[in-house]
Amino acid sequence: MRHFLTLTDLPLDDLFSIIGRAEAIAKDKLYRETQPVIVANMFFEPSTRTRFSFEAAEKRLGYHVLNFSADTSSTRKGESLYDTIRTLEEVGTQAAIIRHPQDAYFEDLKNRVSLALINAGDGCNHHPTQALLDLVTIQQEFILFQGLTVAIIGDLRHSRVARSNAEILTRLGAKVLLSGPQAWRNDNLPGEFRPIDDAISEADVVMMLRIQHERHDETLPLSKEDYHRQFGLTLERAERMKPESIIMHPAPFNRDVEIADELVECSRSRIFKQINNGVAARMAVLEWAIEKNKGAINYGDIIEKR
Repeated sequence: MRHFLTLTDLPLDDLFSIIGRAEAIAKDKLYRETQPVIVANMFFEPSTRTRFSFEAAEKRLGYHVLNFSADTSSTRKGESLYDTIRTLEEVGTQAAIIRHPQDAYFEDLKNRVSLALINAGDGCNHHPTQALLDLVTIQQEFILFQGLTVAIIGDLRHSRVARSNAEILTRLGAKVLLSGPQAWRNDNLPGEFRPIDDAISEADVVMMLRIQHERHDETLPLSKEDYHRQFGLTLERAERMKPESIIMHPAPFNRDVEIADELVECSRSRIFKQINNGVAARMAVLEWAIEKNKGAINYGDIIEKR
């Protein structure tokens, strides 16, 4: 495995190696000196945290960074994603970090290209580096995943964060509770669907989700105030959380919609800690993917597939 596309098939030895490396970087600000490496950030959707987190990670590692812009690229002329990647390969790029609106866009690429692919989010499918930084944050707090209860609450149908977290947390032995509007329920996610008040009172980790307006064909007939009252982490619900439990959110967060304004930076909140851990987690992923790619490429097979 030389790409970082989902956490579903990532060997647990590799997962814990990356988490450990991310924690070491976050704690000691240590990272290896590297030979010049060229990486390309390719964001076909808007992003603040993921894009800048990757760019900060790349620059801390001493990589040369190419920031691709879909609006000014040949994709506007009809060039395919594959042909764009091939162009980046030929100018010496060793890894491409891609966010794309299409689910599993990487399936057509992963066996046809020689550079490392790192998935920065695909459609409603996966967001592995967000789930990874969430794992780092949870491990810093609780040490072990086995036996933890994590409640993932909100727009379950459209959230790639929900899928990546639910799958890997279940795999690591945590109990996953799911909650949110019935209209956005996702029975394909591992976990037990519960009413929001039950999920919040039982959880060690309460992970709220943003409403994915840009992926909806329909919207709930609710005002922001009604959504907050019915499905948000209100001050009243926070009072019923377990004493040592924490609040998480992948962001961007909508204050007083999915989470009360006063809770975003309260003592239980680890939301900005997640953002801080995102740089270390992505540095660890970049190191892992580029190192794995060095010894994994069979150029004969790549050429044959082309």
